[in-house]
Amino acid sequence: MSIKEMISDHPQVGADYNDQLGEAIKHAMYGAAIMNSCADACLAEPNPGERAQCIRRCLDASDACTAFYRMASRRTGGNVAAIKAIGEAVLVAVEACREECSMHEDAHCKRCATMCQEVLDDVRKALDGMSDAR
Repeated sequence: MSIKEMISDHPQVGADYNDQLGEAIKHAMYGAAIMNSCADACLAEPNPGERAQCIRRCLDASDACTAFYRMASRRTGGNVAAIKAIGEAVLVAVEACREECSMHEDAHCKRCATMCQEVLDDVRKALDGMSDAR
């Protein structure tokens, strides 16, 4: 099953499928899960209190990604202004998460930082490719 196929099957999308937006939605979905998992892994580290900022930033980024993929995958009627606004919020939250996780050497934070970069790249492309219509 593919979110891209699901969006393409929507009666109001069809041939107007936006591949850049679809890719951003897919990576935001994955990112939300990975960032949430990274926060949980930070809690399991020997000194989780020292990871408070990392945990917070991972959870903020996860929540922003969740809001983005949910709003952007709704194609009925359209609400480009809201999708762009939440996309901008994603860029802020995910960049903060990427910066924080990049400072840690453990595998989960490295993986999270890599996922953050993919989300940032794809959301930027999607926002740049969106028209102001609808």
